[in-house]
Amino acid sequence: MMSRPSDTLHPISEYAHAPILILIIGFMMLQPLSTDLYLASLPSLSTVFGVPASTVQLTLSMFVIGFGGAQLVIGPLSDRYGRRPVLLWGLSLYVAASLLCASAQSIDVLIVARFLQALGCCSAIIIARAIVRDAYAPADSARVIARASSWLSLAPLTGPILGSYLQVAFGWRAAFVALSILSGIVLFAVVLRLPETNVHKNPRATELRGLLANYRHVLGAREFWAHVLPGALSYGAIFAFISGSSLVLIKVLGVPTAWFGYCFAFGVSGYLIGTIVCRKLLPRFGPTATLRIGSTMSLAAGALFLGAVALGFIHWSVVVLAMFMTMMAHGLNFPVSQSGSVTPFPQQAGTAAGLMGALVMVVAFGVGTVVGATFDGTLLPLASIACALGVAIFASVRLVAHTEAA
Repeated sequence: MMSRPSDTLHPISEYAHAPILILIIGFMMLQPLSTDLYLASLPSLSTVFGVPASTVQLTLSMFVIGFGGAQLVIGPLSDRYGRRPVLLWGLSLYVAASLLCASAQSIDVLIVARFLQALGCCSAIIIARAIVRDAYAPADSARVIARASSWLSLAPLTGPILGSYLQVAFGWRAAFVALSILSGIVLFAVVLRLPETNVHKNPRATELRGLLANYRHVLGAREFWAHVLPGALSYGAIFAFISGSSLVLIKVLGVPTAWFGYCFAFGVSGYLIGTIVCRKLLPRFGPTATLRIGSTMSLAAGALFLGAVALGFIHWSVVVLAMFMTMMAHGLNFPVSQSGSVTPFPQQAGTAAGLMGALVMVVAFGVGTVVGATFDGTLLPLASIACALGVAIFASVRLVAHTEAA
């Protein structure tokens, strides 16, 4: 895709020799692929290991728990020791854990391996956010994340479909073999081409006193909450569809399982469009106005979904359209939120990125739990949750004052 001159982004001169943006895209793709690539294999895991579906679901929930908790540790580690060594260890763990997943002979081993895989995946995501803060000018950081997110959207677009073909052709282990190969390539690229970008290493970042001081500094900043709240709630909104769309589309509305991946991919295409729109809006209107536009779209998506269901429009297209609009709004909200939560903290970038990621995962875990607990065989619970989150996103942007990035 050709970019106009106004959309051309380059790292600061110290890192002009390194393919920083390409590496960031590779890091960020690991998270959606870690989940989406084996979604089609979940039913077969229950049969292969002879366990109930609730046990198989632990391979998802343990990944979320591991991913969320590790962010509180990995961020400070990268602030103290640098981005590169933490990333090398994390990616090495991811490769080993993916191979362990592929060779697991019991569901217990698979669950443990998924937890370890989450720790490695977490390092890639946290370091990606911190590197954006290190290697790009603050004014460009939101646009960098938006561009990376445009490419990132290819993972949830193609992951479930590719995973379906791997499952049919080779079985459930194939998805984890593919993840091992992909992460091995990313690790090799880091060894060859990624320089150390943390020039403000903080030797006290992992000391208890220093750690608490950094947490207080970040959590006490209005700029942090002004971006984290809408970002976490926006992720919660799309996670409601990630965790609930298969239930309502397949079980309630009778969409064939073979077509679910395509319905999901259409919804995720909204995220791709949203990130492209975000890249166009940022240089013209700035981060604050872009986030206001995105949060308004979130509110509209949730309200229209609930309104349609309340009026009796019970059709698969209503769910897919609501998912598309929610994903598109997220494509505007999340790049601005990720950038804005880290940019004010040059010496605590890893800590800020870790705190944001942990809060996002807490919201996602909570939303997923509520979606599962409230499912009653109708569309109303999912529509109500989507609307409530849309209202919360809209309100969070307007109740917490924003400061424009310099």
